[in-house]
Amino acid sequence: MVHTLRHFLILLLVATFAAVAAAQEEPASAPSEPIAAERTIPDDAIAARLSAIFSEVRGLEDISIDVNSGVVSLSGTVSQQGDGVRAVAIASRLEGVVTVEDSIERSLAVETSLSPAIANLQTSLRRAWEALPLVGLAIAVFIIIWRIGHLIASWGAPWRRIAPNPFLAEIIAQAIRFVAIIIGLVTALNLVGATALMGAILGGAGVIGLAIGFAVRDTVENYISSIMLSLRQPFRANDHVLINEHEGKVVRLTSRATILMTLDGNHLRIPNSTVFKAVILNYTRNPERRFEFELGVDANDDPVAAMACGLAAMSRLDFILREPKPDALIKVVGDSNIVLRFLAWVDQSDAEFHKARSLAIRAAKDALEAEGFTLPEPIYRVRLDGNLGAVAGKGTASAPPAPPPERPPRPSAGEREARAEVLDVRPDDHITEKVAEERAATGEKDLLDSGRPVE
Repeated sequence: MVHTLRHFLILLLVATFAAVAAAQEEPASAPSEPIAAERTIPDDAIAARLSAIFSEVRGLEDISIDVNSGVVSLSGTVSQQGDGVRAVAIASRLEGVVTVEDSIERSLAVETSLSPAIANLQTSLRRAWEALPLVGLAIAVFIIIWRIGHLIASWGAPWRRIAPNPFLAEIIAQAIRFVAIIIGLVTALNLVGATALMGAILGGAGVIGLAIGFAVRDTVENYISSIMLSLRQPFRANDHVLINEHEGKVVRLTSRATILMTLDGNHLRIPNSTVFKAVILNYTRNPERRFEFELGVDANDDPVAAMACGLAAMSRLDFILREPKPDALIKVVGDSNIVLRFLAWVDQSDAEFHKARSLAIRAAKDALEAEGFTLPEPIYRVRLDGNLGAVAGKGTASAPPAPPPERPPRPSAGEREARAEVLDVRPDDHITEKVAEERAATGEKDLLDSGRPVE
């Protein structure tokens, strides 16, 4: 009994597993759906439908239609090529059409081609006439916005307070005018609904602006350099400067160039892009300026005593500054001389630099010669080939004695006056006066601001 029950349970489990496995292997059958029967539209109905449509569309009235088994054949003539393309597109969208055969030709007759053009022109003129009030309103809005921007930009006082100099104030004013024009243009185009035209204008303006930017790159660089120089203020009017290799006094700084008056009285215009990147030496910022020169003494002389003699002579000159005091040093010891370098300071507001240096050289040279120092001259070695005794014997006659040196004549009054003018080291103000006169006489805008600190 127990064995029978056990066999029954085993058979039951085996049957259960077999049923489960069969259920997993059998694919689930999809619910059956009724198959819709293909809907067929008669060719006559398609032809009638197309004929009705073409009769209502201008330009498609003369098109012939032939339908056979869903294939639509279009033939005939149209006045414009676009009408044929439109007819094919309409026929292709109709239900029941398999394909469309296009045999439409464009008519080249003058009357058929001219009539649609005249009709389109009449329509455009009519729409333009109807849109005149809206266009006039858009133009009025643009003018109002532009005038408001121009009025705001014309208020010079606020921009001069904001900007550090008149040049930047003018740039801010121009930027306000430009922004006002853009806002007015965008508002007017939006008012007439020409947003696509606005996008095309802005896109074209961007491309044109990029091309112009590359074309006038040097001009833009010069303009930006003018802005930076007006902010930096590297010099003042009438400053004595050296810009690279160009030396002169500053006349003015404009929006395009820096104008110098050279020391020989000529005008020199340097582009601001060059000035901005140049090495600028300003002699006016510090009126105290040092000069130097060299003198040579004999190799047998005492160089220290010679330096003390030259320094004492320079110190007696009124235009030589006591502080910083003059100085001297040995530059080089040569084969037959010792080269000494003398250095001294002058105040350029009281003494002209080159004149002071010239007179200092003269004073040091005269002092060295007065104290017995020898200023060496070039030495040449001459070699004589042959019998030197015979050569010497030929000169039996003694040379006549040299006449005593004549006393130099006393200088006349004119010579003494010229000597006094030479010894005058006062600065030459001629160039400074010319620069001041030109700045006063010319109304050109100047970016130099005496109220701002110099960089």
